[in-house]
Amino acid sequence: QVQLVESGGGLVQPGGSLRLSCAASGFMFSSTHMSWYRQTPGQERELAALIRNRAGDTYYRDSVKGRFTISRDNAKNTVYLQMNNLSPEDTAVYYCNAQIGWKDYWGQGTQVTVSS
Repeated sequence: QVQLVESGGGLVQPGGSLRLSCAASGFMFSSTHMSWYRQTPGQERELAALIRNRAGDTYYRDSVKGRFTISRDNAKNTVYLQMNNLSPEDTAVYYCNAQIGWKDYWGQGTQVTVSS
């Protein structure tokens, strides 16, 4: 079955960096668009970054452009989110997403906390 396992979250000071990883299994990873979403308490889950399948085209929400980089390693079935110059506004649970057909699949989420 489809599995998405995130890792790499934690506590970081403002201006710091983190790299999130999402290990995927159970589907044709290289053919699937992959995304990172984030969610804070009481708010809707929002798309942070997306990377398309083979072409590797990327999309970022405005608030993370220039600071976050999404990438993928199709040989390792893994998608990454490099986050630089983090601010307290980036504090959230970050979720890996795979859209397969018309269905969304989610990982369990990893907490990112930006605080001094």
